[in-house]
Amino acid sequence: MLKEDFTRYKKLYRENLFDNVIPFWMTHSLDKRNGGYYSCLKTNGDVYDTEKLIWLQCRQVWTFAKFYNEIERNTEWLNIAKHGADFLEKHGRDKAGNWYFSLQEKGAPLIQPYNIFSDCFAAMAFSQLSKALNNENYTRIAKQTFENILLRQSNPKGTYNKSYPGTRELKNLALPMILSNLVQELSHILDETTVKDQLTSVKDLIINQFYNADKGIIVENVGPNGEFVDSFAGRLVNPGHGLETLWFLMDVGEKLKDPKLIEKCANIVISTLEYSWDKDHGGIFYFMDLKGNPPEQLEWDQKLWWPHIEAMIACLKGFYHTQNPELWQWFVKLHDYTWGKFVDEEHGEWFGYLSREGKVTHDLKGGKWKGCFHVPRGLFNLWQLMDKLEKMQEKKVPIAQL
Repeated sequence: MLKEDFTRYKKLYRENLFDNVIPFWMTHSLDKRNGGYYSCLKTNGDVYDTEKLIWLQCRQVWTFAKFYNEIERNTEWLNIAKHGADFLEKHGRDKAGNWYFSLQEKGAPLIQPYNIFSDCFAAMAFSQLSKALNNENYTRIAKQTFENILLRQSNPKGTYNKSYPGTRELKNLALPMILSNLVQELSHILDETTVKDQLTSVKDLIINQFYNADKGIIVENVGPNGEFVDSFAGRLVNPGHGLETLWFLMDVGEKLKDPKLIEKCANIVISTLEYSWDKDHGGIFYFMDLKGNPPEQLEWDQKLWWPHIEAMIACLKGFYHTQNPELWQWFVKLHDYTWGKFVDEEHGEWFGYLSREGKVTHDLKGGKWKGCFHVPRGLFNLWQLMDKLEKMQEKKVPIAQL
């Protein structure tokens, strides 16, 4: 590839972020009467449901605070982040400090704090905002929330866990995956020992227990000691989760100065894509069964926005570190599919849900599971990685030739 390739992609991602995606959320999502954000938005940005999902509120705070910190000291972005944080601080937690799953429009609790991921994204949001404002209160909220996550990590759902105790015990990938990123996000407010210990722990757990070497992929659930459990949950593969985890772990490898971890993760990216790519219609399957059985999830063959953009980051980050041309080839393949299917140049933002054949099945831009996060974060990461690759060629650093 040529320097012009990196420059062209960089320009495309930057322009889509600034001209298409950020303006969509700035224009349509703010609830200026009650505080917080609307995330359930139609194609044109009209609100179709007023429920406020805590994790999506937090993700949007994080996005605008992150961009304020790392792109431009834009006071409008900072005010948007603070607009969400004020609503969350006032309404988001129960008396024990656990973050609810969702709220009504004006902030009354709607769904109990059964899901620890609300807490994870709250810690991310307030940590990023504390960096922007050097605000001790935001730092305290982030630290308290993180400490609560660590206390709950052995049983994240607590009293809301539906499993019968002592029967089929499983460990789930989601929390160690999020911690591999969350700890790095909070590294400016945590001591170095905690950061190193936590990152080493989650890295070892994911690679030694959730990575299935026979298939070359990461699975969603394992037994207490990392063993395979032959059940719907034990056979579940979510390729998007695996690919997102892998680029988190590449960042962990940078942080821990572990090039072997980075190389291993880059190789697993390739094997994951080879395993999960739909050879008939293109795109990444949403869910798969490790043994090739009928997946439990009826939506298993849908193509979703977030696995594709996370896969693009994983490929490009792996290529940046290893110069493996296979990763560039996969990146181009993913880009072509993603850009041709998900991006809405007319109304802004991206569509989220496609049929197996690649047709839009839901014309929403935001909903219960899609908000202001994967697309803007992904575009930012891709733009930054293209910029690094462009600079490498300017400095005549060797880059693998295809």
